[in-house]
Amino acid sequence: MTMVTSQPLDQEDEEMLVPNNEVVEGRNALDATQPVEAPQQMEVDGQAEVVSTAENQPENETQTTRFTWVIENFSRQNKRLYSDVFTVGGYKWRVLVFPKGNNVEHLSLYLDVADFATLPYNWSRYTIFNLSVVNQLHSRYTVKKDAQHQFHGRESDWGFTSFMPLSELYDSSKGYLVNDTCIIEADVAVRKVIDYWSYDSKKETGYVGLKNQGATCYMNSLLQTLYHIPYFRKAVYHMPTTENDMPSGSIPLALQSLFYKLQYNETSVATKELTKSFGWDTYDSFMQHDVQELNRVLCEKLEDKMKGTVVEGTIQKLFEGHHMNYLECINVDVKSTRKESFYDLQLDVKGCQDVYASFDKYVEVERLEGDNKYHAEGHGLQDARKGVLFTDFPPVLELQLKRFEYDYTRDTMVKINDRYEFPLELDLDRDGGKYLSPDADKSVRNLYTLHSVLVHSGGISGGHYYAYIRPTLSDQWFKFDDERVTKEDLKRALEEQYGGEEELPQTNPGYNNAPFKFTKYSNAYMLVYIRESDKEKIVCDVNENDIAEHLRIRLKREKEEKETKKRYKAEAHLYTIIKVARDADLLQQIGKDLFFDLIDHEKVHSFRIQKQMMFNSFKEEVAKELGIPVQFQRFWLWAKRQNQTYRPNRPLTPHEETLTVGQLRDASNKTQNAELKLFLEIELGPDLNPLPLPEKTIDEILLFFKLYDPEKLELRFVGRSFVKSSSKVIEIIPKLKEMAGFSPEEDIQLYEEIKFEPNVMCERLEKNASFRSCQIEDGDIICFQKLQHTHPVEKYQYPDVPSFFIYVKNRQIVHFRSLDRPKEDDFFLELSKSHTYDDVVERVAYKLGLDDPSKIRLTPHNCYSQQPKPHHIKYRGADLLDMLVHHNQISDILYYEVLDIPLPELQGLKTLKIVFLHASKEEPVIHNIRLPKQSTVGDVLDELKTKVELSHKDAELRLIEVFVHKIYKVFPLSEKIENINDQYWTLRAEEIPEEEKNLGPQDRLIHVYHFNRETNQVVQNFGHPFFLVIHEDETLADVKTRIQKKLQVSDDEFSKWKFAFLSLGRTEYLQDTDIVSRCFQKKDVYGAWEHYLGLEHTDTTPKRSFATNQNRHTYERAVKIYN
Repeated sequence: MTMVTSQPLDQEDEEMLVPNNEVVEGRNALDATQPVEAPQQMEVDGQAEVVSTAENQPENETQTTRFTWVIENFSRQNKRLYSDVFTVGGYKWRVLVFPKGNNVEHLSLYLDVADFATLPYNWSRYTIFNLSVVNQLHSRYTVKKDAQHQFHGRESDWGFTSFMPLSELYDSSKGYLVNDTCIIEADVAVRKVIDYWSYDSKKETGYVGLKNQGATCYMNSLLQTLYHIPYFRKAVYHMPTTENDMPSGSIPLALQSLFYKLQYNETSVATKELTKSFGWDTYDSFMQHDVQELNRVLCEKLEDKMKGTVVEGTIQKLFEGHHMNYLECINVDVKSTRKESFYDLQLDVKGCQDVYASFDKYVEVERLEGDNKYHAEGHGLQDARKGVLFTDFPPVLELQLKRFEYDYTRDTMVKINDRYEFPLELDLDRDGGKYLSPDADKSVRNLYTLHSVLVHSGGISGGHYYAYIRPTLSDQWFKFDDERVTKEDLKRALEEQYGGEEELPQTNPGYNNAPFKFTKYSNAYMLVYIRESDKEKIVCDVNENDIAEHLRIRLKREKEEKETKKRYKAEAHLYTIIKVARDADLLQQIGKDLFFDLIDHEKVHSFRIQKQMMFNSFKEEVAKELGIPVQFQRFWLWAKRQNQTYRPNRPLTPHEETLTVGQLRDASNKTQNAELKLFLEIELGPDLNPLPLPEKTIDEILLFFKLYDPEKLELRFVGRSFVKSSSKVIEIIPKLKEMAGFSPEEDIQLYEEIKFEPNVMCERLEKNASFRSCQIEDGDIICFQKLQHTHPVEKYQYPDVPSFFIYVKNRQIVHFRSLDRPKEDDFFLELSKSHTYDDVVERVAYKLGLDDPSKIRLTPHNCYSQQPKPHHIKYRGADLLDMLVHHNQISDILYYEVLDIPLPELQGLKTLKIVFLHASKEEPVIHNIRLPKQSTVGDVLDELKTKVELSHKDAELRLIEVFVHKIYKVFPLSEKIENINDQYWTLRAEEIPEEEKNLGPQDRLIHVYHFNRETNQVVQNFGHPFFLVIHEDETLADVKTRIQKKLQVSDDEFSKWKFAFLSLGRTEYLQDTDIVSRCFQKKDVYGAWEHYLGLEHTDTTPKRSFATNQNRHTYERAVKIYN
């Protein structure tokens, strides 16, 4: 059935959510049902009228237009029709209509982007709109449907395939066609968007933004607010830091650096140094937290860091106020007061119209009388009143608006999007100082002016933060939205952040002039006010004289380095990087930084050379830089072999040395790498001066030599030499002994280092074989060692070169962390990737001084979240390499815990997480029950009885399985626990009510669930499901009375609930006089969990499960600053 009344835009039409031809969809979908005709203007007499509210609006305002399209001879039209083009927000639009329906028996109506074919690639635009077919006899029967859509290249039109039945449209008595004329209206709202690709915040506003690390918008909005309190910024600048401090390890220095860059940078500023100083890792940066919680934690940390410095007490001076809690008896002279400090105030939003109403509620007097009387010492129970009054307010008043609240009845957090007003000027002395205690200093004028508005845009499951700030308290507001800073007016900063419903007014005096509305999910979340009498002191001048000299020098140097890098990057296409390795580099790296191959090119001398420079000129640069004359230089090209090793391949030819650097790089680099890697061969005489290089013959090959000492477990580079490929290996031995400093009589063994990936290959060389027969070529590596004659091989752990290489290949330094302290390294061990499970736990136990290694349980590391994985490593379930592998990465972290029993024994036990729901308490309590796997449910409940408080000593318990807020199973007491799963289902234990133990013959035990309807009318269950006994002929009114008593719900709240019988998704609402048991007579239902009494709550705020929302709304982890 088509609705004929307008509906809010935040609740899409039910049709719009079904993916078929009866829904809102674009031309791509309808193209599939019939051939696409070329866009055509309508072939009828018609006229269009455009009425816009865009005139004289400031840029970046929402622009709305009502377009009216009058189509004559409508019934004679069979093809699709396009309206004239109209413009909204600088964009061209038109209406598309199918007079006879788009393959349906309904009128099909869409909004279309008129110029989509000529728009650039990846274009998109977001629009809120409604389409109407005007009833020309009775305007209240006009058919109107709302939508919102992100238009883009693949969805350039959007609307309603089944807008209204053709039978109604063409019924002349209905009033939609009069004189064969149809009138269609389109209300289109577009907010003009700034082109941020070319937008320069500094140029346009004088301020710069902060970069978002992933989910740090909440932090950015707070940092901008604090930065723009100049007194606070000045205090941060005056916190003592030294030139030896590192920003990533010092919160004061990181904050000073951040504020300095916000003050003097031309572009947006990164916050990574600051978050590193907090001790945060990447995972923290992608976890959105509560801005109010961060504000408190950061200020507490700064307050602590300021102690003992010239700025000690700044936080208190700025933000600390005091209030007095009082309680006084009415009939006897007993009164008590307690003074407390606050840094911010949490004000209720729900049920309050504005800030003043929240303050009224804050100081509201609570009367203690009746059953709630106060026990006064010496006077017994007395009527009393208690409340809160303020003794003083701070110069900077931070108001945290309680937009998020926990709904205990529904077991979920909800966001309060109600309209909530806040003034530009806040007078807390109003009504004779009703918020102040009698001993407050009345000489202080508590008149405040609004400084900043922090906004949360979104719902309970996430959103975005930004801030509106007026830094100098002038009339000009600015919006700080991560990297973007824009000028805004007063209306945008105040009225548009009140919340509630947004109304887009129309100005057409014609048909159907009602405005259309939608809920505003962007609203104020935190307010900062500055006291008028203190604003000269707070909004003070902050300049470079307030910044420590070492900080100015450091940050200016960083700025220059950044500009240099930027210039280098811009000129990179003109240059080539040449990396030159020498013997000295091999000597320095082999055996220390690397063991396989010859060099790490990231650690050799690098030259940045223009591509057009001749290579011979580059050699002169090398002579200047390294002190090696040109005539003594010979350069070799490196080559990557098929076995993944990287070796010098051949010397440059005379022709190649006549090329430019760029030509040489291109000719020698098959991978088109931007770098040119060379090996510089030089010969040094006894006096270490360079000697002329001999000509290299075709038969000569260049070899590199490494010496291994098994006693010291040491490998080092000892030199290189040319040999003839036809000569025998034995002929090089005297030279090797000389390189190693061995006596001529010492026997040595030679090996060829062939490859190390994926496995080590190092083969012994036959001394009497020729180098050619051994397939030795330029760039090969020969390793040698003393031949073990006099000492048995068993003396050394790794007696020869191959065994040493295998050890190095498998060597793994592993950092161990306690599972209770997952951010802190406790110790590290050098292990082997080939170590078994027993090898690893034995070494850990030895390190911990633990006699029984089987009590060690290990947990692997998640390289992406930087957290422990959820599942432990089973006893003897993996070797070390398997423990460390995470997808395609290898971690070097393991977590350990010391168990109270051996792990094999623990694995023979079953641990179940049981949620115990007390009969008379709201909050469930989680217990972990550990029993042998062969235990029964009855054993679990017996164990649980020893841990929980029961309503009486003979109370009986039952265990039920709950999934998506429905009861799926009551476990028999005899069921074995081994196969019970508590990972995906909730196991809930509860007392069995007495009434269930004594069911009459006509009584029934039914399921009762909480539910609400989402915007698409789909039933969504939430909260704690429960059983209820219903009696024969018991009315709903009687059942409701028992349910209200059971759930302890207030009359006001309970009156909002609706009651319904639900079966397999079908809903039947019940009246108070209905007999409830009659609904539960049918037996042909799929499981009792789909056949229940439903308690419908009208609030449609998204629900979250108990486990994730009992402490804070959408944030899974508390904010912590570790340093």
